[in-house]
Amino acid sequence: MKITKAVIPAAGLGTRVLPASKAMPKEMLPIVDKPAIQYIVEEAVASGITDILIITNRGKGIVEDHFDHSYELEDLLRKKGRDEDADKLASLATLANIHFVRQHQPKGLGHAVLAARTFVGNEPFAVLYGDDVIISDVAVTGQLCKIYEKYGKGTVGVKQVPIEDVSKYCSLKVEPISDRVMSVSDMIEKPPVEKMFSNWSILGRCVLPPEIFDILENTPAGTGGEIQLTDAMATLARKEGMVAVDYVGTRYDMGNKLGIMKAQIEVGLKHSEIGEGLREYLKEIAKNL
Repeated sequence: MKITKAVIPAAGLGTRVLPASKAMPKEMLPIVDKPAIQYIVEEAVASGITDILIITNRGKGIVEDHFDHSYELEDLLRKKGRDEDADKLASLATLANIHFVRQHQPKGLGHAVLAARTFVGNEPFAVLYGDDVIISDVAVTGQLCKIYEKYGKGTVGVKQVPIEDVSKYCSLKVEPISDRVMSVSDMIEKPPVEKMFSNWSILGRCVLPPEIFDILENTPAGTGGEIQLTDAMATLARKEGMVAVDYVGTRYDMGNKLGIMKAQIEVGLKHSEIGEGLREYLKEIAKNL
């Protein structure tokens, strides 16, 4: 079944990037000339997604505004002869059918995804974590959708992380199927080293069957007193099995100050307008490092 719906949880408070996120949602922090959330939405669209639900909370109306028309600004640009810039702004309102719902209480990623139940209905759907911008020549969500369509099982995007970092993420019990594809029979959220299955962790993307909602309804609060999506996926993995894809792409953690800076530099180096100038600048300052 073709995946056409996606959920983007973007209700986090961004406490790791304060004070920048005090008045501006971390999802709106720019990478060169586009906010992080736009990269995520564009990835979903490039993957064949037509309907997107962005889950926000109080104070994030600016995210909704970004994907709406700004007629005054578009008109001003056209009067100045900047039709190309005006067209780019106007296109944001037609990227996909974008909807919004608020997570009224900060009860975790699983709780946020559960708020998408009515939107999703009885269809499989993609989840693109709002903290994670992933740059790839082939949209990562699309990579996962193809595997879901092939195997008919919940599919997670994974990477190997340093052993000492597994406790910051999750740990998967995996067996190889084919190149870059593995079966998943269990997983655990933020385990101590002695309880980890492997150093394969879910990083930023998954495609889930609608059955995940019934599981989430019955998932108790876990790590941090929150309803963890990983705990629900662990139940799914133990019951039906899941599939993991070592996706091709570079992930940037936009909830982390160093991740933001890496994104700015690496994306900036490939940017048509500033890439050459930034490269020369970095070469110059590198002489004094």
